[in-house]
Amino acid sequence: MVMDMDYFEKWVLREFNINLSAYKPNQLHRRINSLMSRVGVKSIEEYIALLKADVLQRKKFLDFITINVSEFFRNPEIFAELKARLQEELLCRNNSLKIWSAACSIGAEPYSVAIYLNELSPLGRHRIIATDIDNTIIERARRGEYALSEIKNVKNEYLNKYFTLKDDKYIITDKIKNMVTFKKHDLILERYEDNFDLIICRNVVIYFNQDIKDNIYKKFSKSLKKGGLLFVGATESIYNYKDYDFEKASTFMYRKL
Repeated sequence: MVMDMDYFEKWVLREFNINLSAYKPNQLHRRINSLMSRVGVKSIEEYIALLKADVLQRKKFLDFITINVSEFFRNPEIFAELKARLQEELLCRNNSLKIWSAACSIGAEPYSVAIYLNELSPLGRHRIIATDIDNTIIERARRGEYALSEIKNVKNEYLNKYFTLKDDKYIITDKIKNMVTFKKHDLILERYEDNFDLIICRNVVIYFNQDIKDNIYKKFSKSLKKGGLLFVGATESIYNYKDYDFEKASTFMYRKL
């Protein structure tokens, strides 16, 4: 089975340009076996044949592997701290912030930040770049249409101000949409932009092996301005943050030295 998985990882890299060897193997193999079981195939060869033949199954595989789970203001108490840092630490130095939402999934995260910026600094010329490895999910993010479950943490004040309800979908206003630029980007294989005031990357790096984590954190550090912030997820912590030229700003926030 290990040899089968090695073959499958090489095939996925050729076919989708996704480096599965970067993921923690035990977690990855459990996810793939679970997905194979759901679709009723019993071998890697069968599964590859299915992915070659069925566009819908290819999409399901990519969604499953690239962990497209998101919602507005995910972990509200932690997001509230981000708002305070924006106001008290970043905007007081610069009223034109450059922000990167890495592995942005359906766009709820960068749009949440855009709402905060519009509340705190409506005249600022802010630039929010949102990236993901999955083109399909990026297209969905650009549309800015969300189910009730995805906007459950949005205050009524923001819901009334920044969304319209149409056919059971909550659609984000053009003003907020226009603050965010979506791009396809692979955190492992591609170069990073620089000069960011804030990088947000939550609940993604935890799935990678330690060598890949180290490389990503080093590149995040190089991409941040001095004093810039890295905001990570509620389930992760960077224990050796000093190795990447960070200091700890709070439980889930690291400041570039």
